[in-house]
Amino acid sequence: MKQQNEFMFPSEFRWGTATSSHQVEGNLTNNDWWLAEQTGGYIFENQLSGQACDWWNRAEEDFDRMAAMGQNAHRLSIEWSRIEPRPGVWDTDALDRYRQMIVGLRARGIKPMVTLHHFTNPLWMVEQGGWENDQVVGWFDRYVRKVVSTLGNDVDLWCTINEPNVMISQAYGVGRWPPGKRDFNAAIRVIWNVARAHGAAYHAIHEILPGASVGLAAHLMKWQPGRPWLFFDWIATNFMTHVFHHLLLGAITEGVMRIPSKRVTNIPEARRTLDWLGVNYYQRYRIRFNLRSSGTLFVDVGTKPGAITGPGLWGEIHPQGLSDTLTILWKRYRLPMYVTENGIPDEHDINRPGFIVTHLHQLWQAMSRQIPVLGYYYWSLLDNFEWTEGYNPSFRFGLIGVNFETQERHMRKSGELYADICRRGGLAQQSIAQYTPELLPLLFGA
Repeated sequence: MKQQNEFMFPSEFRWGTATSSHQVEGNLTNNDWWLAEQTGGYIFENQLSGQACDWWNRAEEDFDRMAAMGQNAHRLSIEWSRIEPRPGVWDTDALDRYRQMIVGLRARGIKPMVTLHHFTNPLWMVEQGGWENDQVVGWFDRYVRKVVSTLGNDVDLWCTINEPNVMISQAYGVGRWPPGKRDFNAAIRVIWNVARAHGAAYHAIHEILPGASVGLAAHLMKWQPGRPWLFFDWIATNFMTHVFHHLLLGAITEGVMRIPSKRVTNIPEARRTLDWLGVNYYQRYRIRFNLRSSGTLFVDVGTKPGAITGPGLWGEIHPQGLSDTLTILWKRYRLPMYVTENGIPDEHDINRPGFIVTHLHQLWQAMSRQIPVLGYYYWSLLDNFEWTEGYNPSFRFGLIGVNFETQERHMRKSGELYADICRRGGLAQQSIAQYTPELLPLLFGA
């Protein structure tokens, strides 16, 4: 058998990066995360997002960097609180700026994927109960229709909501994100409203743009029993997998929400409202059943001693988990997919080059088994404001580093590697030898 010396992807494959508005634009003062920053207690060292990466003024400079790196796709988000600062009141200047950004991407040969909701909510919405208020479905529908009718001539790839499972678990499960609640019933109400809001957005987009392609980005982890010999750890793992991965996805594919220990809820308006599924994959966790952990539904989440992990409680680095996750999703949902986020916090760029190579190799393996993945968006193009981690140096995700005091950029080795991959359209032995020679035996044999 001839030894393989490259892993090439289809010519139409989308090679990109991802960003989100609050994390890069700067000076956003009308949403719930800004309020959390002012309140204190949520963000690392009570830092403020402030200017962030100053994208509202200088995004095009980074678009040039994307183009020079060979990227042909970028995923960015629209800030709801900019577009609709008060209920039913529209900021046309903000819409014009987003149109300018999108046109700027297209002029550089970069296809935009637009995310309509990436964690932040306008203050006026929060004051009325946020996602717990059933009226949010109508509010979101109104906002989506305005954005899509304004920007739709230049965008045909739409992501309705980013990581709703993370938003709900962090804000209503463990209370680490605003509004800082630990309320299971509120979480269930929010899941129901998110499913309905996504469904409304899906139908609105297709009504305005019949040829659009609409999806949602879910955060999907590799869960494994902490003690494989213990039956209760398997039960806990299956429970976490259903609640975190499939509760919402089931609602927007089957139109049914199956809540453990509660009756099945039908949501017919959300049924079959995905043209594609976005997969945000980062890590693996070990699940243990613990009777003392009633506050977390008797589940402990951790890592295996000695495993390679990210900083803090980040979890285990496990490239095969990407291939496994894509395989499971394809068998269950039969939808084309994008890897809408995949990355690692690594200020000194020690593990990131190998992370990129090994995960793309696993992605190639999945696609070689005829699993339809249409693109890969590394998280993130830039270091940014990383939610509760703020500007913690341990949580720098960028292929391009940012000095937040001067706004100076510097390309990391991993950025050079990713640029090489984008230009070639895959993993070549020559590239691996140059950037991650330690991986040559793994990918290409001794």
